[in-house]
Amino acid sequence: MIALLTGRLAFKAPTHLALDVQGVGYEVFVPLSTFYNLPELNQIVSLSIHTHIREDAIQLFGFVTQQEKDAFVLLTSVSGIGPKSALGILSALPVSDLVSAIQSGDVDKLETVPGVGKKTAGRIVLELKDKAAKLHPAFTTASEMSPSGQDPTFEDALSALTNLGYRAQDAKEALKRVRKSTGESLTLQELIRETLKDLARG
Repeated sequence: MIALLTGRLAFKAPTHLALDVQGVGYEVFVPLSTFYNLPELNQIVSLSIHTHIREDAIQLFGFVTQQEKDAFVLLTSVSGIGPKSALGILSALPVSDLVSAIQSGDVDKLETVPGVGKKTAGRIVLELKDKAAKLHPAFTTASEMSPSGQDPTFEDALSALTNLGYRAQDAKEALKRVRKSTGESLTLQELIRETLKDLARG
């Protein structure tokens, strides 16, 4: 089984990419969340890989973070959800939002994903409710993530940072530091940028 690939990014599209690993080109299917975090063409990238074997094909699914891969594997364990459906869910919902929706039983949120109907959303909640926390050991509910529980910009920034692979607790503490020094005047993009700087400083 292929679990990790590191190579030159030879081609990229919102649904898949081609990775040149020592002269061998691998086609890898990716969610939008991974696509948005890819480097420019011809740059080196490492992807966590899930190898899906069918009778007529071997398909590779790639993810920038291990968290995304774990979420993908968990989603495909739900009856009726195949690899392409799981990619669609991860393209529409950051992992932190997915975990939040599952743990809170928010079927309506899951139904906003194209191709996910009420029955499928219900199965996701039913089958993964006890497993979802494993996707993010430091995951807490949205009200615990936010200093006030009523700060959507803070929560959106936290969701973006955890989707980039940062631990929820680390991201939350960094966001609090930035908010303390800047107040609530920053836009979402500015808040994320300043928090990334804080995290980089350690």
